[in-house]
Amino acid sequence: MATKTKTAAKKTTTKKTATSKAATAKKTPAKPAAQKKPAAKKTTAKSGDKKMSALDAAAKVLGESKEPLNAKTMIERMAAKGYWTSPGGRTPHATLYAAIIREIQTKGKESRFLKADRGQFTLNK
Repeated sequence: MATKTKTAAKKTTTKKTATSKAATAKKTPAKPAAQKKPAAKKTTAKSGDKKMSALDAAAKVLGESKEPLNAKTMIERMAAKGYWTSPGGRTPHATLYAAIIREIQTKGKESRFLKADRGQFTLNK
């Protein structure tokens, strides 16, 4: 009877040397240098020319109002007075509400707004 003998196969590992890395780097084409874009022209805008943000317009509307307002009423008054108009969103009142709440939470006592009642806001004086 014949017996089978097992021979251990030697694993060979190859290490990349610095020259082989350099050789592969040379084979890849170099990326073109990013072209610098010309700087945008700076214009000096007067305070009347600059567009007002929704939060700034809400603060202005609340300052003119003697009573607390909800976000929907603020949006309507801002549009009527021309302070700010929605850029086409379906629920600008929800966006304004969330922005006011976020300012109250992040700035705390230094916030421009106070929550007077459920859904009602006033200015922090």
